[in-house]
Amino acid sequence: MADLNALAVQRGNMVDSQVRPNHVHDARITAAMRRLPREVFAGTSPLAYADVDLPLGEGRYMPNPMLTARLAQLVLDMNPAHVLVIGAGSGYLAAVLGLAGLEVVALEEETRLTNTALATYAPKVQAASGRLAAGWPSGSPYDVIVIEGAVMEIPDTLAAQLSPGGRVVTILADDASPDALGRAVVAQAVSGGWSTVRVFDCAAHILPQFMPVPAFSF
Repeated sequence: MADLNALAVQRGNMVDSQVRPNHVHDARITAAMRRLPREVFAGTSPLAYADVDLPLGEGRYMPNPMLTARLAQLVLDMNPAHVLVIGAGSGYLAAVLGLAGLEVVALEEETRLTNTALATYAPKVQAASGRLAAGWPSGSPYDVIVIEGAVMEIPDTLAAQLSPGGRVVTILADDASPDALGRAVVAQAVSGGWSTVRVFDCAAHILPQFMPVPAFSF
């Protein structure tokens, strides 16, 4: 019981010191983050409540709590009903959005990252397995698609999976280097591509599934 109490204290400290001071004001987000045992989603990492991105191997990371919360708030600010989370990992962001009252599909292609946390703590969230860059057309249309990680560009294939007026939330990296800076954006499909609105600057790791393919040269 003492360990559970200590973890509850850590969750509260995470919300009060990392999330709320960083422009996250939606009570649905803070309530969900106080409730969800982040250590279970993080594979029982001792750093589950630290202000760091948690390495998950093979170039994948669990975003830090502040970034997760700010992405969740971008989503909730658009008042969506149906959301797709791409690159969901074990499902922490998807669970936060699900507990906030949204209908959520959590897409992941690396089965090694999935565990029972999502089904246990956010059973209404639908888990899906498939190529991240392809999205999940069978569940479309979505009011918002969140790419949980950085990308160099947003795949055009996602445009057809959005409802009218739908948006993509993600982080556009400035370059493909491991420590690249980036910017969280809200994007709308337009003729010939995407129109993006920059919301805040941040650092995030590029999802390996979205890394540019090296061009062949002679």
